[in-house]
Amino acid sequence: METILLLIGVCCIIMLLLKPQRPKNFPPGPEPLPVFGNVLQLSMKNPVRDLEELSGRYGKVYSLFLGWRPAVVIHGLQAVREALVTRAVDFAGRPQGMMINHVTENKGLIMGNYGAVWREHRRFALATMKNFGLGKRSMEERILEETTHICNCLEKSQGRPVDPLSLIHSAASNIICSVLFGQRYDYNDDVLAFIINSFKENAQIANGAWAAIYDTFPLLRRLPLPFQKVFKNYRDLKMHTQAIVEQHKHTRVPGKPRDVVDCYLDEMDKRAPDGGLLDEERLVMLLLDLHFAGTDTSSNSILSAILYLATHSHIQAQCQREIDRVLGESLSVSFEDRHRMPFLMATIHETQRLANIAPLGVFHATTRDTKLMGYDIPEGTLIITNLTSVLFESTSWERPNDFYPGHFLDEDGQFVKPDAFLAFSAGPRVCLGELLARMELFLILVSLLRRFLLVWPEDAARPDLTPVFGGIQSPRPYRVTFRLRAKPC
Repeated sequence: METILLLIGVCCIIMLLLKPQRPKNFPPGPEPLPVFGNVLQLSMKNPVRDLEELSGRYGKVYSLFLGWRPAVVIHGLQAVREALVTRAVDFAGRPQGMMINHVTENKGLIMGNYGAVWREHRRFALATMKNFGLGKRSMEERILEETTHICNCLEKSQGRPVDPLSLIHSAASNIICSVLFGQRYDYNDDVLAFIINSFKENAQIANGAWAAIYDTFPLLRRLPLPFQKVFKNYRDLKMHTQAIVEQHKHTRVPGKPRDVVDCYLDEMDKRAPDGGLLDEERLVMLLLDLHFAGTDTSSNSILSAILYLATHSHIQAQCQREIDRVLGESLSVSFEDRHRMPFLMATIHETQRLANIAPLGVFHATTRDTKLMGYDIPEGTLIITNLTSVLFESTSWERPNDFYPGHFLDEDGQFVKPDAFLAFSAGPRVCLGELLARMELFLILVSLLRRFLLVWPEDAARPDLTPVFGGIQSPRPYRVTFRLRAKPC
């Protein structure tokens, strides 16, 4: 009996020693378990509700342990803005040692850590995208060309219900491909299917239980478990992108760039012999980041907009009346037309708010010891910005759970954007593709609404507007009828 009691005592002491401890003046939170931390207290399917409940108990800033790793969760507009805007540089890092870091080798714009190399590549990406017409007519032409292909495909459906997922993902991928590589793919092309499926599969695994297991239990990382698929997909995508870069090296004319690849190679030439902070390995990682971000987020935003408009016919009709009034007999739409379409702009932004594409943003990390809402946050702490809590905060939105474009209209019916609209996050890490996404949403939706009525099938089940949770959320699969309008333009 004494031996058993001694063993129990030793086990208790070991468990206490393994239990994570909060630093002094660290945000409060639930008691962690040894080894697991608070992981078992969160739903892997969708932890947002659990995080909201914890915020109700511990406040707008509280802490969790993901295994032994401490994490600070931030809720609500005030706390999120203090972190991402007021103390922007302090919270501009990325957490290290996680699966996504190992997959991307800590390179690229999404997970690259804050520093000189990251800042230089972000500056290059912004300048280059601008030079290729971001916000200018040339970019409009790229988007409108792809929109023509979308509409032609939908016309062939002859008014039958269709699932637009594959079509919209393909179109979004083609738009960003035209900017990065100067090419587009046929919608039936196997290469396009490989790219989209690889991105989709990686996003699903990276934001699910297997990624949490990888991050929490390092001893399991070499086992042949499902998270290994992410590494294989990324290697294949990387090889594909490297081949495109190699081809560009042999076909480009220095000083006359056709796309982002040529621009980067030109910039490397200017900085010869060593290229400065630029090199081909980082070029490939940059291209993969831009390609993924420009495919997944934009396509899911467009798919969400189609779903909401098809299930809210009165809002769709008001958008179409505004489009018809503004465009009249004009043969095409311009991004500048948005200034004369306040209700459509409000509808697009309300779609983005409810779609909540990045519910927890991309995880941040502190770049140095800092403070937040009176708490001490050590350097390197993982930061989770709950953007859902901002986009649905009852103090910021009159009807937070409803599809209500009035959230973005003033008393005179003019478009306004509230401070709480943080669908693209904020601060130094604000989404690089925000303007491209806005252009795509506006030009594609105007073109679709001008040509088609979006009709929810009469024999279909009642629509479920609850998105599928993930790092990048998506609407649940659906089918909708694209019926040619009586007077198509």
